[in-house]
Amino acid sequence: MPYDAIIIGSGPNGLAAGIELAQSGYSVLILEAHDEVGGGMRTDALTLPGFLHDVCSAVHPTGVLSPFFRTLPLADYGLEWVRPIASVAHPLQNGDVAMLYRDVNRTADRLGRDGPRYKRLVSPLLRNPHKLLKNLLAPLRVPSMPFSMAWFGFKGLRPATWLAKTHFETELARGLFAGCAGHSVLPLEAFGTGAVGLIFALMAHIDDWPVARGGSAAIGTALAAHFRALGGEIRTGERVTRLDALPAHRALLFDTSPNVMLDVARDVLPASYVRRLERFNYGPGVFKIDWALDGPIPWKNPRTLEASTVHVGGSIEEIAACESAAWRGIQPDRPFLILCQQSQFDETRAPEGKQTGYAYCHVPHGSTVDMTIAIERQIDRFAPDFRDRILARHVTTPAQLAAYNANYVGGAIAGGAMNLTQLFTRPVARLNPYTTPNERLFFCSASTPPGGGVHGMCGYWAAQAVKRRLRGTPKMLPPATTPE
Repeated sequence: MPYDAIIIGSGPNGLAAGIELAQSGYSVLILEAHDEVGGGMRTDALTLPGFLHDVCSAVHPTGVLSPFFRTLPLADYGLEWVRPIASVAHPLQNGDVAMLYRDVNRTADRLGRDGPRYKRLVSPLLRNPHKLLKNLLAPLRVPSMPFSMAWFGFKGLRPATWLAKTHFETELARGLFAGCAGHSVLPLEAFGTGAVGLIFALMAHIDDWPVARGGSAAIGTALAAHFRALGGEIRTGERVTRLDALPAHRALLFDTSPNVMLDVARDVLPASYVRRLERFNYGPGVFKIDWALDGPIPWKNPRTLEASTVHVGGSIEEIAACESAAWRGIQPDRPFLILCQQSQFDETRAPEGKQTGYAYCHVPHGSTVDMTIAIERQIDRFAPDFRDRILARHVTTPAQLAAYNANYVGGAIAGGAMNLTQLFTRPVARLNPYTTPNERLFFCSASTPPGGGVHGMCGYWAAQAVKRRLRGTPKMLPPATTPE
C-alpha cells in the first residue's frame, strides 16, 4: 500500500506536518538525511567533554508559544522548558542595560522616561495575545482579529528605525526595540521590520523565552516520539535525490528550501515555476561561535545574566548600520550579535562551575570572512575580559552551515529573506503558498509563511493543504509527471 504522504526533512515543520497528517488518520513517512531527526534542533559536544552546544536553534519563544505545539503532549515525551528571569537583555557600552521581562511594568520601569511610551506601544498587543499570535503565525487570509491585526499592521509595516525613533527618546529604549527587530535579518530601515520588533516584544510579555533542558535536540526528540506514537514512520540517514527512488505515495512534502526541491523534482515542475524558485532570495548568511567558558560572561552590568538572550550591538544606529551592511555585501566591523546563555538556566549544558556561550551575527550571503576576532571584540565592549573566560571555541562559517544543512543556502538559516516581497508570497506568489503546480508536490518548510522559527506552523498549514488535496484524489495516483 502507498503512503498517503512522504515528507522530506525532519525539522520542526516536517515533524509538525507529519503529526497533523497522522492525527487525521493518514499514513506518513518522514525521510531524514542525517542520522538523527531535528533539522536545526540539534545539540552536540562541539568544544570540550561535558559542554553541550545547540547546533542552530537555541532559545525558543516561538516553540513554547506555537499555537500547534501547545496542543501536543510533548512533556509526556521528556520535553521540559527551562525559563529565565528575563527574555532579553540589551546592554549599552556605559553599563546600562534594558531588560525585557514578562511583566510589562517591570520592563517599562527600566526604561526611564520612555517607560510609559513603551507601555502604550505594546499594551494593545496584550489584550488577547495568544489569539493575536495565532493570526500572526498564519498565511495571508481574513484574520479572526481584524481590528487588532489592522492596528498591528499600521504600526508594524513601518521600518523599525522609524518606529523606534518616533516612539522613544532614549538610547536604551531605542536599542531594546532595535535588537528585537534585528531578528528580521533585514536592514532596519526596511518596511515591515517594525512588525518583527513588535512580535518579539509581544512573545516576551506572554512567556519568558525558554531553552529546552538538555539542548534543543530535546524538542525534535519529543516531536518525533509523538509522531511515531500516532503511527508515523521515520527513516534517518536517507538523503532523497530522485523521485523514482521513493516508495509509492499520494503526496510529497518538502521541509526544505526551494533549491532542494529543484534538485529532486525539477523535471516534474513547469519551467516557469522553476524560474520563479530560482529567483528566491535567501538573504544574508550567519557566522556562529560556540564557547566553553570558565564561568559566566563578565558583563559590565551583572543583571544581563538574568536573560536567556542578549542583543549585543549597542545603539540603534550601530545595529542598523551593521544589518544594512550585511545586506549590501559589506562585512560589519562591529557586528550585531544574538547571544544565548543557555547554561545560565540549564545546568545540564556544562560541568559544575563552567558555562557555555553561543553567538552569531549576520554576514553577507556566502561570506568567507572569519568573524571570530570581530565577534569576541564586540562582546568585550560590554563584558570586559570575556576572552579570558574562553576555554575552547567552535566556529561555524556560512559554508559550513550550508554543508551541514542543504536548506541553509549561503549560510542563511531563516528559510529565505523575510522582506515584504517574500513575507506572504514565499517561496513564490500563489493563492496557496504550500502548493505547487504539480498536484502531488508541496512545500512545508520555513520557505513558506509564516517563515523561520521553531514553531511548526509552516508544517501545520501545509498539512491543511495536503488534507484538502488528499480528500479529492484517488488512493493511487500515477507517477508524477510534468503538469500541462
